Amino acid sequence: MLNLIWIFFFTSAFIVALIKLFVFGDTEIFGQLMTAMFSLSKTAFEISLGLTGVLALWLGIMRIGERSGFIDLLTRGLTPLFAKLMPEVPKNHPALGAMVMNISANALGLDNAATPLGIKAMQELQKLNPLKDTASNAQILFLVINTSAVTLFPITIFTYRAQLGAGNPTDVFIPILIATYASTMFGLLAVAVVQKINLFDKVIIRYLGGFTLLVAALLSYFASLPKTVMLTQSALISNVILFSLVMLFIAGAIIKKVNAYDAFIDGAKEGFETAIKIIPYLVAMLVAIGVFRASGALELLASGLRHIVLAFNIDDRFIDAMPTALIKPFSGSGARAMMVDTMQTFGADSFAGRLASIVQGSTETTFYVLAVYFGSVGIKNIRHAAGCGLVADLAGILAAIAMAYWFFG
Repeated sequence: MLNLIWIFFFTSAFIVALIKLFVFGDTEIFGQLMTAMFSLSKTAFEISLGLTGVLALWLGIMRIGERSGFIDLLTRGLTPLFAKLMPEVPKNHPALGAMVMNISANALGLDNAATPLGIKAMQELQKLNPLKDTASNAQILFLVINTSAVTLFPITIFTYRAQLGAGNPTDVFIPILIATYASTMFGLLAVAVVQKINLFDKVIIRYLGGFTLLVAALLSYFASLPKTVMLTQSALISNVILFSLVMLFIAGAIIKKVNAYDAFIDGAKEGFETAIKIIPYLVAMLVAIGVFRASGALELLASGLRHIVLAFNIDDRFIDAMPTALIKPFSGSGARAMMVDTMQTFGADSFAGRLASIVQGSTETTFYVLAVYFGSVGIKNIRHAAGCGLVADLAGILAAIAMAYWFFG
């Protein structure tokens, strides 16, 4: 699938560029494509280098958690659920701990922490994978949950909105929660259908019902706070929880008389090696996305969508925020740039500005996660991972549009 997607990006860019050259006389288009190729390959390398320190840090901390036994303690509560969703993963396997930590970091909006933890989980799942170049059911389910995971504290979005002059930067908080929750549920449903997972199992129903009540309780709590207090509380809670986990790992190491420093160094070495492995996969995907964008193909998609919408006499205000939605599955930084551009053009408190913010927080970057996570373990045959991830993306985007009209329309 990644092969077809990669070829599609380059082929589409080439065709659009040829049309611009021979039909519209744009003699600079191929120069722009080559500039995009070189700049994006450099960007991919810089991203990989930037990940090195973060990977070393968090994989080192994870190693302390493993040796102190705290990861086992943390995962016991979710073991029954994962046992039902991923029967091929043994109980108390290290992959479970890494998956729980990754999902927790995503929920807190801590992307820098979530990525190395997710890679660690994928590497542990790869040890159980009988076909090393083909994604297992467990790897696919984890990846889809990861790309659609509920984000409780989208602090980055709040920050951009505040910088761009939003009256209440956090007024998109509740719509984002609802949209990202819809994304998660539909992503899980898509995987369950393909993998024939019984979601009506009593254990699964209890967990999903419990998560729903938890999200509802958080919604109720933050909805009762003034907008400025909500932003402060979100940031405070996120940072306190994360650093408290680090201290709990260290405390566990002290109690069990584990050398925390040596454990950290061993994990950090693994993080450095992983960052090097990611480089070719990241270069391949980001360059393909770059030429697709530079050719104008992405702009053509948005323009075509507007014509279709107007043909059915549908309100087309949401189209102004669609560049963020269209690029979100492919590039997180690109989608973030699109969100900022939309707010700068139309205003942070405009309908389009708010919708772009909700879309940005509704899902993760599916193809980036595919490239990084599967690339880190050498997976080439991704099976239904991309399809299910895109189902989650579509659900999140549609929910984001619905929430924007409901709250701000």
